Amino acid sequence: MVNIFAVYKPLLHWVMKLVGMRPQRVEIDPGTIMNFWVPNETPKKSKNSNNNKAVVFIHGFADDGIITWQSQVLALARKYKVYVPDLVFFGGSITDRSERSPEFQAECVAKSLKKLGVERCTLVGLSYGGMVGFKMAEMYPDLVESMVLTCSVIALTKSISDAALERIGFKSWSDYLLPDSVQGVKILFDIATFKLPRIPNFIYKHHLEVMFDNRKEREELLEALVIDDNDFTIPSHPQV
Repeated sequence: MVNIFAVYKPLLHWVMKLVGMRPQRVEIDPGTIMNFWVPNETPKKSKNSNNNKAVVFIHGFADDGIITWQSQVLALARKYKVYVPDLVFFGGSITDRSERSPEFQAECVAKSLKKLGVERCTLVGLSYGGMVGFKMAEMYPDLVESMVLTCSVIALTKSISDAALERIGFKSWSDYLLPDSVQGVKILFDIATFKLPRIPNFIYKHHLEVMFDNRKEREELLEALVIDDNDFTIPSHPQV
């Protein structure tokens, strides 16, 4: 049976192109490349100021950028300059550097946006992407104008991590977020989704086959995500 995601993703990419988006590879430095979906061209000046506003969508740990944010991109691409990165070790984005922290992901996204000509943006982040977004706002305040974050925390401290893992019944984040079985994928989405609809097992199987590459590197990302409580201080962000 043909993998449904192997069929769906090219179709989705075609639809994205219809609404004015295109794929773009950005070389941050030799050995570090991020994949983006970006506007076909910079919108011309318009009476509608929204046309010149950049919105950056940062995905979570389960899927790449355009799979995660497809509905939002389709709704907003004709009104805003929409940018959708694949974080490092997702969706073909790679690095030969050893850094694995959210700060490194934030640096890669910010430098890529600069190369793409983005000077100010609104960040939209989900889960892991929200933590990367918080770091971007802290490290690059001139870039991040505002944020919309969901299912996220400012930083995953050890106390927050331990409490969350106990609540969902896992010993580590890699056990939960990097499943190696169909049942593991089902549990992942059942916990992460409110009122998950009934989904055939083959969908989970196909997801498992194509969405969890770079396992070693992603495990390292998760290990670097948890910090000691004493190392965390609440950043000061300007309020509008």
